[in-house]
Amino acid sequence: MKIKDITDVIERFAPLAWQASYDNAGLIVGRPDDEVHAALLAVDVTDEVLDEAEREGCDLVIAHHPVVFHPLKRFNSADMVQRCVERAIRRGIALYACHTNLDSAPGGMSWYLAGMLGVGGLQVLEPADADGRVGFGVVGDLPEPVPTGEFMRLLGRELGVRVIRHSAFAGESVRRVAVCTGAGASLIGRARAAGADVYVTADLKYNDFMTPDGALTVADVGHFESEYCAIRLLFDILSENLITFALRRSECSRNPVNYWVRD
Repeated sequence: MKIKDITDVIERFAPLAWQASYDNAGLIVGRPDDEVHAALLAVDVTDEVLDEAEREGCDLVIAHHPVVFHPLKRFNSADMVQRCVERAIRRGIALYACHTNLDSAPGGMSWYLAGMLGVGGLQVLEPADADGRVGFGVVGDLPEPVPTGEFMRLLGRELGVRVIRHSAFAGESVRRVAVCTGAGASLIGRARAAGADVYVTADLKYNDFMTPDGALTVADVGHFESEYCAIRLLFDILSENLITFALRRSECSRNPVNYWVRD
């Protein structure tokens, strides 16, 4: 199957035109007419993911994060980006990224994570089009209120995390929930204006935990943790449309951030 046959499926769901201006989503290594036989779905392109691709016979890696964000001036294996791009070219492994276009697509990343948490009736927090369907972050409601501590335990279970950074609880229960996968500090004000009881996102800074000023609980679940669902989302999109193409979900996508949890 040609690369373009696979990427066309992804881009019908999440057109490249929907990516942020700073982004580099799309085909990074390879040519649209190249033939590929199996794809590995991952969060990042790393040495370990490329090891896995070679081991499993995958000649295409579809990642959420682009391995190249900035122009490369040298290819001398001086860092992981150069090393991975060089290796992919030499081994004939195509690299494709579906990043902020997947974040902003209706049914995309924030929608998927909200669904995992049982949040329904979703609306876009920061619309990027006239009808409000495309954009970043979502807000919706749980079927019924749950104690705030129980909601935090739900977050931990669904995301498989032991540590969640959060502000002081703004209330005893949670019904309205805002979600933005990845770095979402810029949407705290929108989450508050939308009447959310809690805002689930990642990459918050110290002062961000003070910004809600007691009116909103913010919960930082971690960047990787919030976006690991990209693998499942991409698998669903592709498997529904490419029945005969081999897809593998990476088992070597690892969080680069480690936590020391005191006993």
